[in-house]
Amino acid sequence: MKAYEIQSNAGIDTLALVDRSEPKPTAGQVLIQVKATSLNYRDLLVIEGSYGSGQKYPLIPLSDGAGEVVAVGEGVTRVKIGDRVAGIFFQDWIYGSLTKEKMKFDLGGGIDGMLAEYVLLHQDGLVILPDHLSYIEGATLPCAAVTAWHGLVTKGNIGAGDSVLLLGTGGVSIFALQFAKIHGARVIITSSSDEKLALAKQLGADETINYKTTPDWEKQAYQLTNRTGVDHVVEVGGAGTLPKSLQALRIGGRISLIGVLSSRGSEIDPMPILFKSLTVQGIYVGSREMFEAMNQAMQQHKIKPIIDRVFPFTKAREAYHYLKSAAHFGKVVIRNS
Repeated sequence: MKAYEIQSNAGIDTLALVDRSEPKPTAGQVLIQVKATSLNYRDLLVIEGSYGSGQKYPLIPLSDGAGEVVAVGEGVTRVKIGDRVAGIFFQDWIYGSLTKEKMKFDLGGGIDGMLAEYVLLHQDGLVILPDHLSYIEGATLPCAAVTAWHGLVTKGNIGAGDSVLLLGTGGVSIFALQFAKIHGARVIITSSSDEKLALAKQLGADETINYKTTPDWEKQAYQLTNRTGVDHVVEVGGAGTLPKSLQALRIGGRISLIGVLSSRGSEIDPMPILFKSLTVQGIYVGSREMFEAMNQAMQQHKIKPIIDRVFPFTKAREAYHYLKSAAHFGKVVIRNS
């Protein structure tokens, strides 16, 4: 079979298409013919050597993928041949809290990921795709969608009338917009592109802020909530935007800290957290239990992922470069066939 390998931390252009033996399932394992995969910002960190020390090579990248079950090992009962499935980000995080041990088994990081023609996973590390979604759509769910669901719904307890501030229009933010709207929340979203903000409006965003023309976007968000502040921020920028996000929150508000898009390592003043009695929650994707709950909601409300562009399997490098350009709105997908 064909698979892509990261063979060093030298960057996107070293991504190599290689031949590997097609794997065979043993007890409890499932062989998946991968139909599509999708990219996350985390995949850029992995390929550029910024995801953490001790990365092992060669590594098949990408946490997100969907495909058809084509063979099963002895004792497999959760899925059957012909089922449409996606892998979960942390293969051992089924329910409960994340632990150090569970963190070792992250697809496309600690273990081989999904950017291959066939992938072998344990039956416990799979979910069934919602019926209304294609493989291309299902491939976008494991990281960005589950992250947004975990932050806003599982831990955020978002409800009707809540106000949510979303930063940018990448995968997590757009899924968060969709999930916030089905829960009756009011959404304020930022971008440097008026064109992207117009697209967000079409998806249901109530207010938009161009952070280039309105650099004090946190003050604008405060004004848009009758000088109260928003209930929840989905923070994907990291240290570069976190101080502004803290200012945009109401007293007693909640921030889901998800990304490091802008900068890392900057000092953060903790006083706004203290004086405003804020809740800051770190969100690192989610469990299979969360994934399945999210899928039920997507099925009920017929939510479809927003896909910016689909690349063929042979153009995986180009897909990485496109994601790095930050030109996308929603998800970037690689189609296997």
